[in-house]
Amino acid sequence: MPVKMILDCDTGIDDAVAIAYAALHPGIELLGVGTVWGNVDVELATRNTLRVLDLVGRPDVPVARGADGPSNGGPAEFSLDVHGTDGQGGAGQDGTGEDRPVREAAPVTAARQIVELVRAHPGEVWLVPVGPLTNVAAALELDPELPALVAGVSLMGGSAAAPGNVTPVAEANVWHDPEAAAAVFDAPWPIVMAGLDVTMGALLTARHRDRLAASGEAGRYLAGILQHYGEFYRGRVFGEWVCCVHDAVAVAAAAGVLDVRLAPVVHVEVDVTDGPGRGQTVADLRGRYRGFPEQPGAHCRVLLEIDTGIVDEIVELIAAHRGPGEAP
Repeated sequence: MPVKMILDCDTGIDDAVAIAYAALHPGIELLGVGTVWGNVDVELATRNTLRVLDLVGRPDVPVARGADGPSNGGPAEFSLDVHGTDGQGGAGQDGTGEDRPVREAAPVTAARQIVELVRAHPGEVWLVPVGPLTNVAAALELDPELPALVAGVSLMGGSAAAPGNVTPVAEANVWHDPEAAAAVFDAPWPIVMAGLDVTMGALLTARHRDRLAASGEAGRYLAGILQHYGEFYRGRVFGEWVCCVHDAVAVAAAAGVLDVRLAPVVHVEVDVTDGPGRGQTVADLRGRYRGFPEQPGAHCRVLLEIDTGIVDEIVELIAAHRGPGEAP
């Protein structure tokens, strides 16, 4: 049976890949997508999400607008240098500076959509948040019983042993709203943490980009936005044109199609102080030298090693898609 899934995205470039992957995968039943601020403001994230779903022929998937800033009321900060001013490397606009029209978002909040969909399918739904965790924390406030009603939470965020990408120790999604992240990590549901330990090694190459560029409309769109993303990684991270498919790793983990080599279940705490560690996910890896013995009460499976061949599978699935009227 397909895995029922709710995505929660701050739709920039890697989110767009994850949405297309989840929407097209035959082993996933995408029930809905929530949007949140992060890579871009929530309005742009919502429009980008709707646009990608329409491109892959999934206008049936509801998209609910969520939080526009962190749960503590602080200012929202964005990653426009990474994802472009439109969150899609400039490809989300029609050349005149105007956004292409999209359908309307669902008439509920992202947090309310999570609660309603989970309640409609108790025990079956994987939550896959790949942006700041503000909406998921808000859903917990709306329905404190949520942890007993989901199949699990597979999130893209945090880092156990790898360096951060916003501060020396903090990953962006957690750093944007540490208080929300702490609420999510503390809640008693099974968590899979697809953090920078594995996503920085899940690299989409120029070969992958060219494969998408030679495919259908959806693939060509993603190839276009990935060009911008790869240039960022060339200049700031790797020194060559490659880019990370961070968010799609969390999707694959929830769907059960990720070849996981090492993923201990350990305690994870989020630093919510105002010091240099703010936003760090502190994972207890002290058992590494004894084969990671059980940590009583731990409920977070931290991905430390995966087969990065998942990138080939993601690209091939999207490249194979053709919309109505497109030649195979």
